[in-house]
Amino acid sequence: MATRWGLCHVGKISHDFGVDMKTLAPRDHQIVVVAARSLERAREFAKKHSIPKAYGSYEELASDAEIDMVYLDVLHTEHWRLGLLVLQAGKNMLCEKPFAMNFREVGDLIVASKKSNVFLMEAIWSRFPLHREVRRWLAEYANGDVKLVKAFFGSPQLHIPRLFVLMVFNGERPESIHATGVLLNSGMDEPMVVMKFPRNRLAFCFFSIAVSLPNNTTISGTTGTIRVINSQINNNIVVTCCFQPESLLTIQSVNFSFSSAGLKENPRMPLSESALLTEIMDECRKQVGMLFNQDSQ
Repeated sequence: MATRWGLCHVGKISHDFGVDMKTLAPRDHQIVVVAARSLERAREFAKKHSIPKAYGSYEELASDAEIDMVYLDVLHTEHWRLGLLVLQAGKNMLCEKPFAMNFREVGDLIVASKKSNVFLMEAIWSRFPLHREVRRWLAEYANGDVKLVKAFFGSPQLHIPRLFVLMVFNGERPESIHATGVLLNSGMDEPMVVMKFPRNRLAFCFFSIAVSLPNNTTISGTTGTIRVINSQINNNIVVTCCFQPESLLTIQSVNFSFSSAGLKENPRMPLSESALLTEIMDECRKQVGMLFNQDSQ
């Protein structure tokens, strides 16, 4: 039987999600409900994407017994409140990144999912399939022992470089974090982060919304290098083994599928890594001087 989805919001990402869902077989996945704070907007979205039901409140969506899985795509300041609403109603949930505002809120969502015995995952689409391919090469020791990861990203998406580093080091906790940067009048930040991992391994990340950058990531090991070129657009991966060009893989598309095989989290994006990522980001924000109201609650 198809997984029946409910969309919690009618923004651009939800629109893209609805378009992508149409590429999957209806026998596997169907969007059956959409909800927004405005019933009129929800109905417009439902008509555009041929969704049977529309609600003017998120509470109605959470209580709908016909929904198996909720995709939460509201502003991340609301992820904690609405995420708890969905999870405590016994619904499986895919939550758009960032998971929540800080480590405490992420922990609350994870605890709620376990209490309700439901599936929960942070929607980090770059792990499907780009990171999967990089992990495969790392597992095959395509570049020996990883010693250094460098990630540069110039675009208004704050989380990509740090996400990539955690994936390469398999969700390990860094031994130390050093962050600096500038706070902009818009409330956003431009951080530079250096992390040291066990066994003398380093990661360097830089993010900017002021300048355009190549958006490349380099994973350097003892016998070669993996370079991910412009990972947010082309998903090109160049593998240099023994420091000689060996192969080029272009991944054309990214898709996410939910397995109902009894799993309560996805092993490619486990909840432990989402929690660790948020904890690292909290420390980076603290060092840079960016505090949220939620940090004092």
